[in-house]
Amino acid sequence: MLSQNVLAKQSAWNGQTTPGSTTPARFTPYFVPSGAKSYDSASPLVFYTGKWTTIFSSAHIQKSLRSTTELNAAVIFTFTGTGIEWFGNCDRNHGISNVFIDGVLAQEVDAYCDHDTSLKQQRIFWDYHLGYGSHTIKIVNTAKRPGALRPTICDIDAFVVTRGKAPHVLDNDPPSQSNTQPFLANQMVAHPTHEWTLVQKGTTGVHAMQLAIISSTHALIIDKVEHNPLSISGHPAWAALYNLHTHAVKPLAMESNSFCAGGTFLGNGTMINVGGNPVVHSHTSSADFGDLDGLQAIRMLAPCNSDSADGCDIYENHSRIRMASPRWYNTVVRINDGSAMIIGGSKSGGWINNATVNNPSIEYFPPKAIHKSNGLPIHLPFLVDTLSSNLFPIAFALPDGNVFIAANQDAMIYDWTKNLERRLPRIPNGVRVTYPMTGTGLLLPLSPDNNYIPEILLCGGSTVDDTKPGYEISSQDPASTQCSRMVLTDEGIAAGWQVEQMPDARTMADAVLLPTGGVFIVNGAGSGISGYGNVLDQVGASNADNPVFTPVLYDPHALPGQRFSSAGMPKSSIPRLYHSVATLTPGGDVMVAGSNPNLDRSEVKYGTEYRVEWFGPPYMGIDRPEILEGAKKLEYGKTAKWSVKLTQKNPGQIKVALMDLGYVTHGVHANTRLVYVTASMSVDGKTLTVTGPPTGKIYPPGPGWLYLLEDGVPSKGFRVMVGNGHSPPSDKGALENMLKHSAVDQYEKSKGEKDEDRTSE
Repeated sequence: MLSQNVLAKQSAWNGQTTPGSTTPARFTPYFVPSGAKSYDSASPLVFYTGKWTTIFSSAHIQKSLRSTTELNAAVIFTFTGTGIEWFGNCDRNHGISNVFIDGVLAQEVDAYCDHDTSLKQQRIFWDYHLGYGSHTIKIVNTAKRPGALRPTICDIDAFVVTRGKAPHVLDNDPPSQSNTQPFLANQMVAHPTHEWTLVQKGTTGVHAMQLAIISSTHALIIDKVEHNPLSISGHPAWAALYNLHTHAVKPLAMESNSFCAGGTFLGNGTMINVGGNPVVHSHTSSADFGDLDGLQAIRMLAPCNSDSADGCDIYENHSRIRMASPRWYNTVVRINDGSAMIIGGSKSGGWINNATVNNPSIEYFPPKAIHKSNGLPIHLPFLVDTLSSNLFPIAFALPDGNVFIAANQDAMIYDWTKNLERRLPRIPNGVRVTYPMTGTGLLLPLSPDNNYIPEILLCGGSTVDDTKPGYEISSQDPASTQCSRMVLTDEGIAAGWQVEQMPDARTMADAVLLPTGGVFIVNGAGSGISGYGNVLDQVGASNADNPVFTPVLYDPHALPGQRFSSAGMPKSSIPRLYHSVATLTPGGDVMVAGSNPNLDRSEVKYGTEYRVEWFGPPYMGIDRPEILEGAKKLEYGKTAKWSVKLTQKNPGQIKVALMDLGYVTHGVHANTRLVYVTASMSVDGKTLTVTGPPTGKIYPPGPGWLYLLEDGVPSKGFRVMVGNGHSPPSDKGALENMLKHSAVDQYEKSKGEKDEDRTSE
């Protein structure tokens, strides 16, 4: 049954509505992105051999389709571009075809689907990773499939060509190599092993707006509702599991729109994805997708360590599992009891935040009966004072149990147990660090050597005035080179922010902690701000321009003026602007993906990016220590043991880094954390003994990764549960009160509620 949300009154995407988009219709994956071109089955450029029948119907693209049941009947189409999609029908009468690209068998495609009535305009085959130039696709009908009692059907409705650009206009982007399977492009830029390496390998299938490592084998990728090439249940997927070893992708079913959600792991290892946007009512209409309102959604992924990712699924139940208030662009932090603090956001779609849609509050999952809230949101004056550029606050749990929060030009320390704000000195020089003037931030490594004194690093952003309307802001407005550090002690706060300058200005950068304690800064633009379709001088729809292609390494222990270095760094050829992500992997390299500053999938300049890059630190090319096996749990203040393999008989220094790889979106690396833990090695160098962090304040309970460093060279990460692995505390009364004072998807416009009828926070 089609969703009743098709009656919604306004678009979820920045107020843009396509005429007719709310008319109920069966979903069809056929879509021509900006910059691509469609060729109908009747095009004179498409050639057929054998017996084909033309079928006329308004259900087909351009009202016609070519179909055959003849063995070895073929279609040949020569095109110029970098990608090709074949659209046709599928049902129980369709079967296997062989697809050749440039004379080489690319894939055996089965167009069978378990439907009595044909599904129209379905994506049957795709390859987006051809080198720019002339290519030929040939499709040959085998007229069979297992179990078929009669010749099966192959049909052609249309081809869509990703036209791309010649290499000389792509910033020296090396040509992609065609691959025999979709989503497995493979390309390497070689560098000596003593330098950083860059490998381009794999594609995500779902645009990577949000990214989290969930196991030693898989990363979770979450996007918004749009025309991604990977499909599930008859519509494009907007979540997937990416295999870190094979680079295969598995689509995940998502019920609600996760556009610009936040996320974290809980103390029991469950991952939650929080918030999002209303039902999509644009040209990817809810009449097609059937997506639910995501503003109050809490989506759950139970711990899943299966190498195959079998049984790893997203769970939603809005009737019992939801937030009390709507949140778009929220940040989620795991605190010292293993629960989640959900911070800020907007009540509905928008761009630069304002008082009418601002949600200046926090709430908890599971709900807490705290400060008389009884499970409902708790007002934060800080999120009123930081309007308008205060979405996706930068936040980290501190080793005293408090939470650091930065938004706009301001920062504070929040004592959540007492509901007290301690305002910190303003970020210098007018630099704003949160959406849409997006910077990035980290809690620098914590160590028992200095009693876990916390220090915050904030980098990039913009000095653009957040009170300006979009028509006064330009994609050419310079980003900031500024990095600001503050030690969060009384003395450090009195000293204020210590300012440094990056080699390149960046907005929308990603800062990734390495096991060595260094910070890898990648992605971003040299000008403009986050978002799309809002400012002057847009590039396509991008609000930003001048992508920064060369990463930089920041050494927090070096002397001021000597902390930044790009020596030996490979230069990417892929612009990574709005909606890009990066994370450390269990293997120790850095996974980089995403970029989509557009309303939907697009092939224009700065179009939707599905390619994945892997930046390898120098240690990836040398002998490394190994954690072989051992304890799966590391409890507070207790010891645990692992069998290990060192590279030397007498290593100079042994250290162990306990890391949270975080939840990454929009430059926010929520929960990213590195704690050096006390460790010792047996005399024979084969057994490692580690003492867990003193308390959950130092490292909040939940999943972590142990990296053994031998003379500064880290092993691969070994996954452990920190703490006892129990679920976070749950207050049944607070939960029931929250449910009583909120309703399922109560802010969805299709329900006809007026703004003044909404439950306030």
